Amino acid sequence: MAELVREIMDASPVTIAPDTSVEEVVRTLRENELPGVPVVDRDGRCVGMVTEADLVLPDDQGDLHIPHYVNLFGGTVFLEPLGRFEHRLRKAFASSAADMMTEDPDTVRPGSTVQDAARLIHTSGHNRLPVVEDGRLVGVVTRIDVLGALAR
Repeated sequence: MAELVREIMDASPVTIAPDTSVEEVVRTLRENELPGVPVVDRDGRCVGMVTEADLVLPDDQGDLHIPHYVNLFGGTVFLEPLGRFEHRLRKAFASSAADMMTEDPDTVRPGSTVQDAARLIHTSGHNRLPVVEDGRLVGVVTRIDVLGALAR
């Protein structure tokens, strides 16, 4: 049975750059039949992750609306955190991977155990994790990779 992430990871994963256009991100995901792809800078550092979920605004009404607010004593008090609205607004008008990616994604190291990767995949809810060493992307491990290793 494989015991370490380096034994089961994809050591040559598909990646995109932060300045990759939204159209190219979609094309990359579709052509490679991937639910997500790591965003890697010029130095090979994993700076984010773009998934199919990042391409869709998570709003029940399908609209981007301003958070609820009240005017009080000549000022405006927002009843919802503005950070969430700003994040959704940035994604709604994204023109590049950097605009829509999840920054600082959960990662594992190549020397991590398969069990540690399984725990992180379970607790984070992610289907794939970038594998990094000294901040640089060296692979990707998926839920199915981990399940396969644990089943053997």
